[in-house]
Amino acid sequence: MCALRRTFSRRTFLHLTSGAIALPAVSRAAWAQTYPTRPVRIVVGSPPGGGADIYARLIASWLSERLGQQFIVENRPGAGGNLAAEAVVRAPPDGYTLLLGSSADVRNMSLYDNLRFNFIKDLAPVARFNSFFNVIVVHPSFPAKTIPEFIAMAKASPGKITMGSGGIGNGSHVYGEQFKATAGVNMLHVAYRGEGPALTDLIAGQIQVVFPVLVAAIEHIKSGGLRALAVTNATRSLVLPDIPTVGEFLPGFEGDSWHSILAPKNTPTEIVDKRNREINLGLADSRIRQRIADFGDIPMPMAVADLGAFIVAYHEKWSKIIRDVGIKAE
Repeated sequence: MCALRRTFSRRTFLHLTSGAIALPAVSRAAWAQTYPTRPVRIVVGSPPGGGADIYARLIASWLSERLGQQFIVENRPGAGGNLAAEAVVRAPPDGYTLLLGSSADVRNMSLYDNLRFNFIKDLAPVARFNSFFNVIVVHPSFPAKTIPEFIAMAKASPGKITMGSGGIGNGSHVYGEQFKATAGVNMLHVAYRGEGPALTDLIAGQIQVVFPVLVAAIEHIKSGGLRALAVTNATRSLVLPDIPTVGEFLPGFEGDSWHSILAPKNTPTEIVDKRNREINLGLADSRIRQRIADFGDIPMPMAVADLGAFIVAYHEKWSKIIRDVGIKAE
């Protein structure tokens, strides 16, 4: 009888403890099935109307349609996107606060000395959205019509060509500095409060060259207000197929940019995986693919683990470039 009692007690104990261990996983899975039950915020580190904001609203519209809950875009510009990223880092890891992150956020890790968070360690990758282009543009009256001619002009007149950018550490600045270092040229950098004002002065002939995102310059290029010399990416743009890449003249040069969705670390895996599946389905939808193509960009679906590895590798690459060219945010 005692042996029977001991056997029963042991079996009962094992059954109860195994159930207790399994319960949280079951609960999380059930939660993921019903999530979201209230509106979800997508925080963007730039003002309304910019490329990041446009993409955030495209994602929000898709997810709202798919999941039957509102996904609301919240703009928190400032500090090169760091204010938005930190707000999401500090948010509860419950799946109801997401970040539209970008390549700029990863570069910020090397540009800013006193960040109060670590973009890679404190945020969970959810889904990559796209790969977008930067383009080298000049005024139509500018004598150089090709990258080799541009480099020759810059070498003949060191420091005379003025290079506008959207600000210290902005992609247009970083890619411009990368170009200077790779081509061995010296240009005078003029920092603006955004790529829009830089392009305005370029069109007015106040500066000579800018390296903006393609979506900001494409209409000026099509109308003849600006001349495109090259794109910074490894491949040519589908909307400017006749415009070469910088790498065709400077082997190894590549300035690639992207957007992705991230969540606070410790957000349940089931929620992250569900969000990844839904966004990747959106990137396969013909309507969204067409919108992305209209911007001159490329849809870029990616598994969660692959995105995490990609971000780490991107940081390793650009931390070295930023260190080598000596850029620091002000």
